[in-house]
Amino acid sequence: MDNLNKGSFLKYFPVIFALLIISVLAATCPLYLAPFTIISVTNIFIYVVITLSWALFSGPTRYISIATAAFFGMGIYTSALAGELMPFPLVVCLGGFVSFILALLVGMSTLRLKGMYFTIFTFGLSELIRHTVLWWEVTRTGTVGRWVVSVDHTPVYYTMLIILIVTLAVCYGIGRSRYWLALQSIGQSEEAADHMGVNVTAVKIGVFAVSAFFAGATGATMATRWTYIDPSIAFNPLFSFMPILMATFGGINSITGQIVGAVALTLLADLLLTEFPYYYMLIYGVILVMVILFLPNGITGLAKYVKK
Repeated sequence: MDNLNKGSFLKYFPVIFALLIISVLAATCPLYLAPFTIISVTNIFIYVVITLSWALFSGPTRYISIATAAFFGMGIYTSALAGELMPFPLVVCLGGFVSFILALLVGMSTLRLKGMYFTIFTFGLSELIRHTVLWWEVTRTGTVGRWVVSVDHTPVYYTMLIILIVTLAVCYGIGRSRYWLALQSIGQSEEAADHMGVNVTAVKIGVFAVSAFFAGATGATMATRWTYIDPSIAFNPLFSFMPILMATFGGINSITGQIVGAVALTLLADLLLTEFPYYYMLIYGVILVMVILFLPNGITGLAKYVKK
């Protein structure tokens, strides 16, 4: 047994060592990088987290959720409402908790839907929440939008780094647990999984809520980078579609592919926006369509062909 544990440790030692080096470099970035670069890296962290959180549920189950904007936006509004009442770390945790509860409630009533019906409902959920918040502000407060307590870019960077590390740890842990096997069995045949003794409803709701927590915490952190938010900003459909595109672009079946897709498309969007401000969305769309058509397994899927 001791030899087995030693062999397992030696097998994963290069990966563990590489992760430690990356963690140290990431933690020390604010010491030697310009503020603008730190903000750009933080932006990458944001999209990596929401991509990983989306793929944690939708990847193995094949339930395509377009509700990320709803959870992300709830985190943003939580930060706007509670930013003056409690410390920043508690606001971030509260934003994740609010989204977690929302996902539980939504999951109990909607995760019995399947296929396109679930996808359509989740998109409608984001729009419903956006218009509900807009109606409340117009009719009850007489204003549209709210001011947000700003936080310096360095605390925001470290907060997002911690959220990213926790998200990776949760994704890695679930990916090597019986819950991942249950999620994959649900994606392959939900009826068969149910007959095999998998508590299909509980597994789906639980993982869906966990994934929403990270989207909400990210939204609460992201809100501090803006001075002002309103429903159209907080519940922007872009935050629902980008995780899907990024995961598909990199490779939805692996954590590495999801990270590669999020990093690559975030950098690509910044580059195109700078160089081609009037055409970047068109170029961006063409690139995505080409990848989806000719690389169904994403960029990381090319590794299989290279090995052959």
